[in-house]
Amino acid sequence: MFKRIGIVTKGTDSAVLAAVDVVVAALAPHTDDFVIEGISAEVCHARGLHAVEATQVVHNRDLVIAVGGDGTMLRAAQLAFPHNVPVLGVNLGRLGFLADLSLQQVASGLAAILNGKYATEDRFLLRCEIRRDDRAIATGYALNDVVIQRWNTTRLITLHTYVDDCFVHSQRADGLIVSTPTGSTAYSLSGGGPILYPSLPAIVLVPVCPHTLTNRPIVLANTATIEIELATDHRDESRVTCDGNALPSVGAGDRIRITKHDQSVHLIHPADHDHFAILRAKLQWGQGPC
Repeated sequence: MFKRIGIVTKGTDSAVLAAVDVVVAALAPHTDDFVIEGISAEVCHARGLHAVEATQVVHNRDLVIAVGGDGTMLRAAQLAFPHNVPVLGVNLGRLGFLADLSLQQVASGLAAILNGKYATEDRFLLRCEIRRDDRAIATGYALNDVVIQRWNTTRLITLHTYVDDCFVHSQRADGLIVSTPTGSTAYSLSGGGPILYPSLPAIVLVPVCPHTLTNRPIVLANTATIEIELATDHRDESRVTCDGNALPSVGAGDRIRITKHDQSVHLIHPADHDHFAILRAKLQWGQGPC
């Protein structure tokens, strides 16, 4: 089943190191073939562990375990999806919509998963191209969202949006969030976007502080090709990020083309995974009628 494990961590503070020790102890009865990224070689050596670079943590692995919050899950997903390696999350963050197992659940949860009791789920990604003079100058991928936002300025930026070559609107705003269902509980939710069920084949466009208050979120099919043209006057007044990772600087006339990527992220969940239970817990929804 899962015998060759890669572990991705978010840092080397004491809480992370303690969590890694718990994960390693839970893995030990099942396999001794695991490598760790995100912790220095010296620290790993002191614990008898094998440290590797980020590009190697998914090499010839059956499973990647992300130890951290959803940010660590996103980084693990970026590393894992090109190699079709599934990802499991151990949550040390505050919310953790993606990372299923709490630290207290690691011992029993990992044992069940490594014994074949788990659920699988595919989440689609977005592919983002920055195009200038009809050629791609940068490409990025996002499990959560692509964000076009103002940068180094207090002025609003102007964006022209097209869907499948049809003009949608021009807007002056702080930016625009293009979100997957996975990302609908992240920045998109903060911007007033809807919560999308993870398996829904949809993309949502969420304006960030639009000047026109009637500019509302739009839900599209994930087969759509979305293009956003920047109409700002200065090159350094806008930034494009994919899951928080910045792409090269953009300026007036550049187009950001966003489509559904051909590959997916494969997530591993405990067998009793319940998305609505996660929403109730994380968003503190009432358990009964008012």
